[in-house]
Amino acid sequence: MLDDIKRDSQTRMGKTIETLRHELSHLRTGRASTALVEGIKVSYYGSDVPLNQVATVTVSDARSLTITPYEKTVVAAVEKAIMASDLGITPTTAGTTIRLNMPPLTEERRKELAKHVGHAGENAKVAVRNIRRDALQQIKTLLKDKHISEDDERRGQDEVQKLTDHFIREVDAAVQAKEQELLAI
Repeated sequence: MLDDIKRDSQTRMGKTIETLRHELSHLRTGRASTALVEGIKVSYYGSDVPLNQVATVTVSDARSLTITPYEKTVVAAVEKAIMASDLGITPTTAGTTIRLNMPPLTEERRKELAKHVGHAGENAKVAVRNIRRDALQQIKTLLKDKHISEDDERRGQDEVQKLTDHFIREVDAAVQAKEQELLAI
């Protein structure tokens, strides 16, 4: 029973870390990355479709992305979707190829993004702590129902705390790495 609680907590905490890393990958750091345009939806024949399903997205150099739509008729819709997104980048179109040139980030914008990274990290820590709280509550319920002894309860609480500490360190490491990437010139 304790192993099930621990395994469930570990899985949920791992998903929290994955979510944080995914969220951080979408932040613009001055370098071109295909992850920047992953969330963009293009209006394609009346429905919103992810950009990577209607076009090829490649990194042409350190500061630019090249988007090549599969159909010529989609170029205007892709351009419109990029303009409507919160990237803050104006696309340059040459025929059927769309280029996104990443301007260098200003110091003010870097600090703003670093603050956003810190908030995302805090939210992830809160999620991990909530998972810990749920696990500890389940352990207390098992003790109250006399399914486990007090020694088992104490051991279970210690294991859940060690797990929590491990995942909090992972959150801190992910946040620190992203902040260093953002603040590097």
